[in-house]
Amino acid sequence: MKVLVINKHGRPLMPTTPRKARVLLESGKAKIIGRDPFTIQLIYGSAGYVQPITLGIDAGYLHIGFSAITKKEELIGGELNLLPSVSERLTERRKYRVQRRNRLRHRAPRFNNRRRPAGWLAPSIQHKLDAHIKLVERIKARLPVAKVIVETASFDIQKINNPEIEKAGYQAGEQMGYYNLAAYIRHRDGYKCQNSECKSKSDLPTQIHHIGYWKTKSDRSDRPGNLITLCVRCHTPANHQPGKLLHGWKAKVKSFKAETFMTTIYRRLLNILDAEEAFGFKTKFKREELGLEKSHHNDAFVIAGGTNQLRTFALVLEQVRCNKRSLEQFYDAKYINTRTREKVSGSQLFSGRRTRNKHLNGENLRVYRGVKVSPGQRRIKRLRYRFSPNDYVSFEGIVYRVIGMQNLGTGVKIADYPGVKNKVVNVSKVKSVKRRSGICVS
Repeated sequence: MKVLVINKHGRPLMPTTPRKARVLLESGKAKIIGRDPFTIQLIYGSAGYVQPITLGIDAGYLHIGFSAITKKEELIGGELNLLPSVSERLTERRKYRVQRRNRLRHRAPRFNNRRRPAGWLAPSIQHKLDAHIKLVERIKARLPVAKVIVETASFDIQKINNPEIEKAGYQAGEQMGYYNLAAYIRHRDGYKCQNSECKSKSDLPTQIHHIGYWKTKSDRSDRPGNLITLCVRCHTPANHQPGKLLHGWKAKVKSFKAETFMTTIYRRLLNILDAEEAFGFKTKFKREELGLEKSHHNDAFVIAGGTNQLRTFALVLEQVRCNKRSLEQFYDAKYINTRTREKVSGSQLFSGRRTRNKHLNGENLRVYRGVKVSPGQRRIKRLRYRFSPNDYVSFEGIVYRVIGMQNLGTGVKIADYPGVKNKVVNVSKVKSVKRRSGICVS
């Protein structure tokens, strides 16, 4: 793979070979300024001759393909895996923020200071849009890109679900005629618990359950395909725990998050990047004509106008979380369950109260709380620690991945230590190998 070069004034030049870059570094004529991808900066003057480079971008919800080509070769190409579960992290941060503000008894009132500016996007969508822009700007800062071509699309979600829909049919959704979403879900499921293992013989009241709450890329959306009815006996905190009844269920209907995202941002992305637009059906035709496999890298190569250029190997990048913004976290107390003698959280052995209607409350499970093994606690983040999750450190001559910091920054938790799944070692006994935050090599 080529080594990217910029001159002493910060202008991008044409890439060079690894051998020539090594000679420049050893002779003191260049210095390293970046590693993802590897980039050097010249210390001496340069004529600054460049060739026209075309950058192709395959925009996406979870992955971004990129490829920069000239008439003869591909200089850089690969894909970027975007940070997942952004909306869930925002939800967690909002939860802690509301809890913290509720403790301020005499907080000054606020009224009309929550207006959204023109062009406002939901934070999770804005984050992904910013990632596209950041990737293109990083490449343009290291390569003399003359033209950017982006493949985008606009999707008709209702047409995908119902190919025969037309005219007034767009106004009549699947919930038409129902009082609210909950009424529609209960009617769709026949007002019965959808758990096939439910042992309730009587018709207990039903509640609405979010099926995809347990996923790594959690789905807490209120789309009908992600909702189902459960009785009050099945819809309990204990059944939401890993390994229990509700943990692992899958939604009935495919999510259209990716299609909705592209429909929302595609025009804005083209305007911000001042890019030309490419279309998916043309990209597919050209890729199959060239005999290339389906991948984000290959799609970006075709989008850029690639045909018979010399290819480079795919550079796989990923977006790593820069900082954990939740300043406060709550850890539940642990008890011995007197029925099973197992250690469980306090939320599993709860009072059974779910609503203000006493007739809908379940069994009081607090009576089964035995010895308290560990107390509940609030932990407040006050310092920025030396290492962050996903950094790499050296311990006893071996490189490990960091999971997090413990004991007010004095301990480092590392992954995959021999014989121990997660080991905590003193911070003075490890050495930093690589910091990983933002966009970096996978």
